[in-house]
Amino acid sequence: MTKIYNKTRKSKIAGNIRLCRSASSKARGLMFRGKSAVKDTVFLFEFDHASRQSLHMFFVWYPIDVLFLDENKRVVELKSRFLPFTIYSAKEKAKYIIEAEASTIKRTRTSKGDVLAW
Repeated sequence: MTKIYNKTRKSKIAGNIRLCRSASSKARGLMFRGKSAVKDTVFLFEFDHASRQSLHMFFVWYPIDVLFLDENKRVVELKSRFLPFTIYSAKEKAKYIIEAEASTIKRTRTSKGDVLAW
């Protein structure tokens, strides 16, 4: 897949998308991958239906930004600088989760309510 962007802010999030649909690709995510894995690339997790998700940063050695989107690809929650070896439980239900390079949220000025496209 290619380019993901913020339609609301008219800003590019990343030039590449790595889609995670299977249970194994969701479980692995960024674990054991170097920081270059998120250079101009996001990991897009797609779920069957919106639900509250918990994420962990075990065996991810660098901080990332995480965006939680509803079924309309609207940002419902943001987590900036999700740190290595921590856990985060979303407060909102999400159908899509995007893991991106740290500072992506700030760089693109993405905020709750923005609509993304890919």
